[in-house]
Amino acid sequence: MRFAVSLLTLLGIASIIGTVLKQNEPYQNYIIKFGQFWFELFELLGLLDVYHAAWFLMILLFLVISTSLCVLRNTPVMIKEWKAYKEHATEKSLRLFSHYRSFNTPQPLAQVEAHLTEYLTGQGYTYKRKPLESGDVLVAAKSGTHQRLGYIFTHAAIVVICFGGLLDGNLPFKVQELLGLKKVETLDIPASKVPEVSRLGVNNLSFRANMTLPEGERDNIAFVRVRDGYLVQDLPFTVTLKDFRIEHYPTGMPKSFESDIVITDSDLAKPIETTIRVNHPFIYKGIAIYQSDFQDGGSKLRFRLWNLAANNLNSNDIDGVVLRKGFLGEGDAKLTVEFNEFRQFNILNLSSDGKGKPRNVGPNTTYKLRNASGQAREYVNYMQPLQLDGRSYFVSGMRETVQEEFKYLRIPADDALEITGFMALRQAMRDEQMMQQVASRLAQQAPGDKPALKAQFEQSLLQLLRTFKKGGYSALSQVIETAVPKNQREQAAQMYLKLLNAAALEAYNLSREARHLGKADDGQVTAVFIQDSLNAMNDLFFYGTPYYFELTNYELKQASGFQLTRSPGQNWVYLGSVMLVVGIFAMFYIRERRLWLLIKPQQQEVVLAMSSNRKNMDLDADFESKRQHIAVLLQ
Repeated sequence: MRFAVSLLTLLGIASIIGTVLKQNEPYQNYIIKFGQFWFELFELLGLLDVYHAAWFLMILLFLVISTSLCVLRNTPVMIKEWKAYKEHATEKSLRLFSHYRSFNTPQPLAQVEAHLTEYLTGQGYTYKRKPLESGDVLVAAKSGTHQRLGYIFTHAAIVVICFGGLLDGNLPFKVQELLGLKKVETLDIPASKVPEVSRLGVNNLSFRANMTLPEGERDNIAFVRVRDGYLVQDLPFTVTLKDFRIEHYPTGMPKSFESDIVITDSDLAKPIETTIRVNHPFIYKGIAIYQSDFQDGGSKLRFRLWNLAANNLNSNDIDGVVLRKGFLGEGDAKLTVEFNEFRQFNILNLSSDGKGKPRNVGPNTTYKLRNASGQAREYVNYMQPLQLDGRSYFVSGMRETVQEEFKYLRIPADDALEITGFMALRQAMRDEQMMQQVASRLAQQAPGDKPALKAQFEQSLLQLLRTFKKGGYSALSQVIETAVPKNQREQAAQMYLKLLNAAALEAYNLSREARHLGKADDGQVTAVFIQDSLNAMNDLFFYGTPYYFELTNYELKQASGFQLTRSPGQNWVYLGSVMLVVGIFAMFYIRERRLWLLIKPQQQEVVLAMSSNRKNMDLDADFESKRQHIAVLLQ
């Protein structure tokens, strides 16, 4: 018993872990969240899929066998005890009971017996009368013996629950894998190319699989995630996603989502059309189809592609499709573009102190740029300018590995809330002819009338612009450290930055002239835009790609995520849970009482004895009550 309780405690702890720790996720997710050490430890202990772990199933199997044997051995005895009245008790044994009393009565035997049996019936007792050879009469009564059914129900419930757990524990696959008949597929290949050894048939006893269907598409397979790979589960029917709908709160957070599906099966006279909602599954052929999540199903994206390495203000429109690939450049500079995700709504708190209200900032898209050697950087670009610190920026995040956090590039929006102003300014500060024109204009505006000094100032400005074009603030810092004494570097840096800002303002006006726009206002707004633009130009040196994808339009296509489960053990677990509750209530709240009345007419005496399977204060109180009532009846 102690060992069984220990095993049940272990199962309880494992179930808590299985509830708290998200089960059966891709291994990469666990590595990112917990680190390599804890991932390996959890994987070794089988905690990443605890309900299908070999040790978990072995404990269930052991409890089923051992508890079944216990029930089979003890149930006949308990049933016999339940039915028995124990009318063979002797006078000597009754007088030895701790709860015993003797009463004298002048009433005749028939009257005494009638009063006592009527009283017992009123108290809920059933009894059996046994005449004795001595002329005495023994009345053996019992109440609450159904309590013994509690023991049977409780132990049988453990068997039923563990049996249900075994049914849903994918035990047949474990055996097949052990025998080499099945193998987990780890390669990312189309489902049609997955070998038979990694497929589960339509008659598979139990499974929990996932299916992702874009709108308008159909499928008759699902994927069972197993450790670091998967199995393909064939379905006995085809699911078609007719339509997917989602409602949002005013903040943009998802409120509810549902899918209209069509079930097609050769066994059906006509297809079944139904709607699946969260927590409202549809069950067909014992397979429950749950609405689990949603994602992009291949939205069409339109980008304005800016070539940051071009010698002119060059951009062109390109198209992309989520979950598909594209290509940029040629030869060794060729890049593969992997469009991974598109999100129509993004709820962010953009307040500087973090106390503001989260709100929807509009669509964004995530993509990877992979070079010829296979190395990739991941980018996330927002479609609309974001309000940060009271100013509008086009925001793009970049990271080199999925373990890293995104590092964000802020490109200031111009007065028309477009990115064109910045791109034109950047190009003006990279074009040799325009740089010379900027330096010439600023030199002419400089005080003094000495041509030699103006020419020297112009050359210094031109060299400053060329240095910034080459390496941003880092290149300027290197020039200062090389050419300026240490005690004068801070002053020189402030002067260079002031000249750089003045040159950038002049370049901005030149770029506006080239686009047939008026001169920028000489105010704080323009000064902030110039400074933010210089910061963005500097950050572009660390952006990792010569391309900027400006999302300009999209055609949304949703995909619905379904979880398909065949769980024959579920009803067994429900039945076992009901049995367990009934059994526990029976054991704790039904009080078993046995009572004997030995009527001795010759001695005009009645002997009362009472017992219970549990001796406690309730028994003492109950016996005292019975003693008083019987004493009154016998007067």
